[in-house]
Amino acid sequence: MQLPDDLRDQLKNPLGNLISDNDPNKENIIKKISAESTIITVGDRTTENMLQLGLKPQVQIIDGLEKRNQRIVLTDDTVNTNLSCKNPPGEITEESIQVIQKAFSCESPVRITVDGEEDLLVIPVCIHAPENSIVMYGQPNEGLVIIRVTPEIKAKVQKILDSMN
Repeated sequence: MQLPDDLRDQLKNPLGNLISDNDPNKENIIKKISAESTIITVGDRTTENMLQLGLKPQVQIIDGLEKRNQRIVLTDDTVNTNLSCKNPPGEITEESIQVIQKAFSCESPVRITVDGEEDLLVIPVCIHAPENSIVMYGQPNEGLVIIRVTPEIKAKVQKILDSMN
């Protein structure tokens, strides 16, 4: 499924609460996260930052890139299950959706390494994550977006996914 141009602009707006790059401290992040929540990170930098704060996301989705530049791949010593999928830029593949679904039934922490681009995978993650999960991803040049998965968020992202061809 490819991202149509009209949705590209819509997705430049955060899907959840934005914590500015100027204020990314542990206290602000922890306020947004309850200890009972499943934490899911999408993006290498976001995953790395959470691990540095001592948080262990149950599902981590990375692609080895940051702003389309190669970066050092995170070590997987904090991971129990490694999965992988192909997902070209500007798309959401059926394979990536299936791997995301599988991740929620594997022993956590789970790391999904994407061959391609992981940015749009926030959409299927929000659809398949358990309610009250916390999904985090980076908003380029702005900060960290934190989404609490609710029925309303699931409906919103399902509508976006349905709009992709």
